[in-house]
Amino acid sequence: MSDQLAQEQPSLRGKAVFVTGGASGLGAALCQLLARSGADLIVADINHDMATVSANILREHGVRVHALGFDVGDPASAEHAIGAALDRFGRLDVLINNAGTDVTLPMAELTPQQWSRVINTNLNGPFLLAKHASQHMRKAGGGHIVNVASTAAKRAWPNASAYHASKSGLLGLSHAMHAELRPHNIKVTAVIAGGMRTPFLLERFPELDAATLQDPMNVAQAIRSVLLLPPESVVAEITVLPMQESSWP
Repeated sequence: MSDQLAQEQPSLRGKAVFVTGGASGLGAALCQLLARSGADLIVADINHDMATVSANILREHGVRVHALGFDVGDPASAEHAIGAALDRFGRLDVLINNAGTDVTLPMAELTPQQWSRVINTNLNGPFLLAKHASQHMRKAGGGHIVNVASTAAKRAWPNASAYHASKSGLLGLSHAMHAELRPHNIKVTAVIAGGMRTPFLLERFPELDAATLQDPMNVAQAIRSVLLLPPESVVAEITVLPMQESSWP
């Protein structure tokens, strides 16, 4: 019986998955988990050296891995990156828009350039990558796009105006994608992720109690479960919170 159950366990073997921000934090956890699930991976990160190191480690799981270094908010680079993934694997089944950045400053001190950098990475990048990835997915008969948002899409704190604007926009964009692409058999999922023990959070807010945050691998597991749903079902939005995050109802 145990052998039969093991054989029936769904896997991602043979699927090509593109993960942005894949060299650290939640992205790194996702790549590790999905590689263990059999997926071939594009590890994309603005830091090409870190992406390359991660890719070399992930190959130990016996899957194909390719590292890409580029800025997701640059239109030409985003289009080229999707093309490179298709050239490498011949298919693209899943796009996970995970890359994110923030500038923690009051509005009075935030420069237009800093505002634009956050919006470009967190909102424009997912649009650009999904635009090009979905064109291929439509021709291929389906696919899955995952947009990693944040509790910042639904609540606010000081000194993060660009981050809140970008993540709220990403949540709205994700639902718009869901409505537009589901007739083409393309699933779209927005992930509202609560606080995680990642450098992105802890390096900016060292006063946070790490014990109240969640392991990014927990969020990665939730995303994998969404990817493994039967073809007839889609999760349009999922919220994954640490049990000790008291600021969320």
